[in-house]
Amino acid sequence: MNVIETVGLGKRYRSIWALRDCTLAVPAGHVVALVGPNGAGKTTLLHCAVGLSTVTTGSVTVLGDLEAGSLDALERVAFVAQDAPLHRYLSVRAMLGVARNLNRRFDEEQAERRLRTLDIRPDTKVGKLSGGQQAQLALTLALARHPDLLVLDEPVARLDPLARYDFMAFVVTAVAEDGLSVLFSSHVISELERVADYLILLTHGQVQMAGGIDDLLAGHAMLSGPAEESGAVTERFPVVQSRSAGRHAQLLVRTNGRSAPPAGWESEDVSLEELVLAYLREPSASTRPGPLNLMGHYATEVML
Repeated sequence: MNVIETVGLGKRYRSIWALRDCTLAVPAGHVVALVGPNGAGKTTLLHCAVGLSTVTTGSVTVLGDLEAGSLDALERVAFVAQDAPLHRYLSVRAMLGVARNLNRRFDEEQAERRLRTLDIRPDTKVGKLSGGQQAQLALTLALARHPDLLVLDEPVARLDPLARYDFMAFVVTAVAEDGLSVLFSSHVISELERVADYLILLTHGQVQMAGGIDDLLAGHAMLSGPAEESGAVTERFPVVQSRSAGRHAQLLVRTNGRSAPPAGWESEDVSLEELVLAYLREPSASTRPGPLNLMGHYATEVML
């Protein structure tokens, strides 16, 4: 089952396309990181997936074949936005009551138990909580609904490093205990390496790269060798990004099942940070099928 599937998804705001011909299929059981530059369409994609935005073209379904935003989907999908929208003037206890009244599957006992472990007192006004506590409260309310899919839109962007760590640790624990799928957007690559096992890179409203992180890393390599012999690499591998310093060159390539570099070249594994940054710097490069004019000093047109 795919927890999110889009086909030719497009979303236009007046004359601006935030998403266009966005197609992807995310299998269930993963912690999925959604990354991309500002303005790439990440929040729009998440809003379409949870039913907060209507699509202009194409379609988006969740949890198999449920229409995004339908009553059945709303029962099984939980969403936490970046600003953790909570009623600042209500007490924590009152927020639990609001959540209980709005959600048939709300597990108030679980929520209260979790808040006790966080030392968040029920009589405290939400506005008096720290940013990390408010984020944890929003996440606690979302998980108490026992969702099958949890969607997080940069939930830790405003938190300090310790609060970010605690928040994501709670997410990982919930995944292990409840078996839910998670889709979250983030700019913090170190976070992705720690918790995610599936990656979606969005650029200009389209999917530039998607797949299991282990598979993506295994399918790329960093080749180092003499700059004057770079042609031997570009003839054999699709080049995502190339750099040269004097007579030495480094090329990040897609291996396409080939493991041995040309003679005189050394191959090293690629880190997730290197992979993401390379594709962000070269928006014409993609892991999706089709001809691409890859950018960089040694540009070449290849069929990926």
